[in-house]
Amino acid sequence: MGRKNILPYHLQRCFIQPGFFVCNQLEELKQKQKLNRQKEHEKKRKLEAKKNAATIKEKAEGKESSDKSKEKTKKPLNKNSKKSFCRELMKVLEASDVVLEVLDARDPMGCRCPQLEQAVTCSGGNKKLLLVLNKIDLVPKDNIEKWLKYLKKEFPTVAFKSATMMKDKTMQEQVTKRRARVDFAETCQYFGSKCLLKLLHEHGKTQDKAIQVGVVGFPNVGKSSIINSLKGKRACNVGLARGVTKSMQIVQLDKQIKMLDSPSIIADPSNSALALALRSIIDPEGSDSADVLEGVNAIINHCSKQQVMMHYNIPDFRDPEEFLSLLAQKRGMLKKGGVPDIENMAKLVLCDWTGARIKYYSQPPGFQKPPPYLTEQKVAEMQEGFNLNNLEQQNSNTVQAVKHPSPASSIAFQSAGMTNGTIEENKVIEEGSEWGTMETSKEEEEDLTESDDDEDDVEEDDDDDDDDVEEENQVQITRKAKPGKQQTNPTHSKGQRAGNERSRSLSFSLDKPVDEDDAYDFNTDYV
Repeated sequence: MGRKNILPYHLQRCFIQPGFFVCNQLEELKQKQKLNRQKEHEKKRKLEAKKNAATIKEKAEGKESSDKSKEKTKKPLNKNSKKSFCRELMKVLEASDVVLEVLDARDPMGCRCPQLEQAVTCSGGNKKLLLVLNKIDLVPKDNIEKWLKYLKKEFPTVAFKSATMMKDKTMQEQVTKRRARVDFAETCQYFGSKCLLKLLHEHGKTQDKAIQVGVVGFPNVGKSSIINSLKGKRACNVGLARGVTKSMQIVQLDKQIKMLDSPSIIADPSNSALALALRSIIDPEGSDSADVLEGVNAIINHCSKQQVMMHYNIPDFRDPEEFLSLLAQKRGMLKKGGVPDIENMAKLVLCDWTGARIKYYSQPPGFQKPPPYLTEQKVAEMQEGFNLNNLEQQNSNTVQAVKHPSPASSIAFQSAGMTNGTIEENKVIEEGSEWGTMETSKEEEEDLTESDDDEDDVEEDDDDDDDDVEEENQVQITRKAKPGKQQTNPTHSKGQRAGNERSRSLSFSLDKPVDEDDAYDFNTDYV
C-alpha cells in the first residue's frame, strides 16, 4: 500500500513538469504585452477619430459660411413678396424687345407708371414701348376716341377689348353649377387682337428674328386676359383677385412672337389714397378696414355725386360714410340691431371699382405736357417702324365694332394723374406679411396636389395647336359677403329661423348686377 500524496495540485505539477513556473510567467507576460498593444491601438484610434472630427467640423463650418455668403448675395424670396414681384418684372423688361403697357380705359392716365416708361425708353437699344387701351367696352365711345387721340402723340396706342372668360370646361361647369347670369357671347368676345398682332409682326420683320413681347401694368388692368385673347384660348391664369400672376410666364404665340406675362407693378406708398385704392396689389379682403374706408372715400369724392346716386339708386348723402350706410341698408347688409355693416360694404364697393363691374370714365388732360423723360427724339424712336396711319384706321374699326355704354349710364370720374410705381427690388419697402393671408392656404394645396403643374405654366411650343396649361385657377364669378345677423327675439325659435332665412335670402347674391332692382336701369342703354 503506497503513501498518499497530500501535496496541492500545483505543487504536484512542479514535480511532474519541472518548467511549469517558467512557462506560466511567459504566458502572463504575453497577455500583458497584448493588452498594452490593444490599449495603444485604442488610443491611436481615438486620436485619429478626434482629428477626423475636427477636419469634418472645419469643412462643415466652411461650407456653412460659404452658404451664408451665397444667401447674402442671392437670398431666395417669397413669391408673394413685393421684392419677388419687382425681380420678376425686371426679368420681363430686360428680356423683352417690345413692352406692352396695359391701361384701363376708364382711367388711362392713372394706369401709367412713369418709372416703368422711363426705364424702357432710356434702356438703349431698339426696345419699343406700346400702350394697350384695354376694357374699351366699359367707356363711352367718344371718350375712347379722345384718349386714343391724346395717347398716340406719345406712344403707339392700340384699342383693345380682351376676353374676360375663355371657354373651357372648368368655367362652363362652374357657371352651370352656380346658375350665374353670365353671357358667354360677350365675355368670350375680344377685339383689337388682329391689329396688335399685325403691329408686332411688322416690327418683327424689321428685326429679322423672333421677338419677345413683355406685358406689364398695374393690377387688374387685364394683362393675362390680353395674352389669352391673342392666343385664342386660355394660356395664362386669370381671376378677379389682384396679383394672380406672381412670376414670369412664357406663352408662344407663333414662330415669330413669344409673349412674356409679368407680375403687377407695385404702387409706391407715396401715392394718393385714390391711387393706392385702385392700383394697390393688396386685396381689399385682406386689408385694414381703415385703409379700405379711406380708399372708398377718395373714390366717391372724385366722382359725380348725382351719377353715383343714380347708379346705386340711393338718396342724397352728405359724405362717403353716409353713402356706405345707405347702400348697406338697401342691400340688407346689417349687423346685430340693424346697424349698417359699413366695413364690409366698403370692401364690396372697392371690389366693384377695381373690377369690371362699374362703368366710369375720365377725361384726358386739357393741356398735353409730355413727361420729362419723353423728349421729341424719344417719341420718334418709339414710333419708328410702325405704320401709324394703318394703326389709326384699325383702332377706328375696333371702336366701331365694340358696344359701348352711353355717358348717362356711366359715372364721370376725376383722375389723379400718373401713378408712381416701384420696379427696382432694392427700393421696395415690405409692409409686413400683407400677402400672407390672401392665398397661402390655397397655394399650399396647389403645391401638394398639383406639384407637376408648374411646368405647364410655361408654353414654348412652336405650333399653334399646343396644349393649354393644365393648371386651372378657377375664376370666381360670385363673391361672398358675410352679413351680420339681425336681432330677433330669442324666445321665438320659429321667428328666428324665419329671420335667418330672410337674411340668407338677402345674402348678397353678387351674381346679380348692382342695379338689377334699381329704378334707373342704365346698363342696357347703349349707343
